[in-house]
Amino acid sequence: MSESAPQLHQDDLPLQRLWRWETERAGEIYLTQPLGGGAVRDFSWADAVEQARRMATHLQSFGWEPGTRVAILSKNCAWWLLADYAIWMAGYVSVPIYPTLTAASVRQILEHSGARACFIGKLDAWDTMAPGIPEQVLHIAFPLAPTIDCPQWEDIVARTLPMQGRPVRGAGDLATIIYTSGTTGMPKGVMHTFGSIAISIKTIGDYFGCNAQDRVISYLPLAHVAERVLVEAMSLRYGCHVFFSESLETFAADLQRARPTVFGSVPRLWTKFQQGVFAKKPKEQLDRLFRIPLFGRLVKKQILKQLGMDAVRYACTGAAPLPPDIVRWFRGLGLEMLEIYGMTENFALAHCARVGRSSPGTVGYAWPGVEAKFSDIGEILVKTPGAMLGYYKDEEKTREAFTEDGFLRTGDVGELDSEGRLRITGRAKEQFKTSKGKYVAPAPIENRLGTHPKVEACCVTGVAFPQPFALLMLSQAEWERCREAQARAELTQSLREHLDRVNAQLDPHEQMDFVAVVPEQWTVDNGFITPTFKVKRPVIEKHYGEHFERWASHKQAVIWQ
Repeated sequence: MSESAPQLHQDDLPLQRLWRWETERAGEIYLTQPLGGGAVRDFSWADAVEQARRMATHLQSFGWEPGTRVAILSKNCAWWLLADYAIWMAGYVSVPIYPTLTAASVRQILEHSGARACFIGKLDAWDTMAPGIPEQVLHIAFPLAPTIDCPQWEDIVARTLPMQGRPVRGAGDLATIIYTSGTTGMPKGVMHTFGSIAISIKTIGDYFGCNAQDRVISYLPLAHVAERVLVEAMSLRYGCHVFFSESLETFAADLQRARPTVFGSVPRLWTKFQQGVFAKKPKEQLDRLFRIPLFGRLVKKQILKQLGMDAVRYACTGAAPLPPDIVRWFRGLGLEMLEIYGMTENFALAHCARVGRSSPGTVGYAWPGVEAKFSDIGEILVKTPGAMLGYYKDEEKTREAFTEDGFLRTGDVGELDSEGRLRITGRAKEQFKTSKGKYVAPAPIENRLGTHPKVEACCVTGVAFPQPFALLMLSQAEWERCREAQARAELTQSLREHLDRVNAQLDPHEQMDFVAVVPEQWTVDNGFITPTFKVKRPVIEKHYGEHFERWASHKQAVIWQ
């Protein structure tokens, strides 16, 4: 452990921070919530805490025992955070649920957690999700929620007196149960305390120099640990301003409104941002403009301004590898992009690239207070002050998650570069064996394939085949464009050349026989990816598996399904 962990004090804990801002920043804007049609609603710190206090009184009126679980099923919005604070004030434990899950998955989590109530907010498919909420679970609807015959947030806070005093929760108290996004099966309930939340954001945010003048935009699921860190926990620790995105269609305008100073995203969206820029002006043309003295810098600044990122001090990318070429491209624009590594199980506190010492393709160094090492098979093991208490109601999986000396088994395989920076080389369980008996790690290959500007997502597979191969997903617009013969021929040639370049960088047993371009869009709704845009490999292999033999028999480098 090269650096010691920050010291955690009582006033670092989430509720204690909330009480501080209620007084010190009472009249300053805390939350900005879009209402549709360009209208927004601002919540001051005083107004936000007042509403949470009133809802806390309402929750306590049911007389549930301390530690009762209360769920939140909603897209990101101001009331999501206020509900979480109310749950904590009342002495209960929050259970976030992804707003894109099926009814069966919602029921699974509610029943497993034993939640007594569920806040329901803005959802795209409420009618299909509603059967997943057991009748005995109390429903409370946020503003902007679907029309539901149940108690409404606004009515409750209007008629309920605010909770008095400043109730606090200790560092060791259970704060939340975060269910993993489930790439491989039944989600596990990760238990985090107020202490693990506080130490994670204190470590990360203090390094970034976060402060009350910072602005963040919330658009990735708040049910995921990364958004809880970079939005909720960050705003509580530093008192900064949180903006919310209304929808995918308004995201560009929402980003322009917020002009965040700290911004995080996932690889698939960084790729989309870049492709959006290239759609307006081709990469080759931009490269020529960038080389023009002075004018090139103006062009780069204009691109960042159009993206709404001209005020960003630090941009973070995580959840999956981002091709190094894309990292370098954004850095070339002047964006301080840092690759970050963490898990739900350690509240995202593991590794991060450092300013001035970063290298694309690596996730940098362990945070202060974090110790890391490798197992005999190269699995990354970490010991961190942000570690979970364990998996809810699953002592066996909790024991399996940790080594005897207290290190978390990440399931990721990695290595250190010559400067001691960590490089993730794949998932231990994702490695597969070809018919030649050779093991292939798909993630590094997918990382290289993803550098093609037309490839939006990809999946390398090939269990029991002589050589691996890849499935490629294009954007819907690109797929439609390639219905025209000339466009398809041009992209086929480009993909063939790209495949040759990628294969030239791989060992013989890793080299792909072909790539197959598929017509479907892999989305959260159809179950091909997780809410954080990670490919669900088993789902893709099952869906397309019947075609594998036929594709392989074609003996072509690029195949269109």
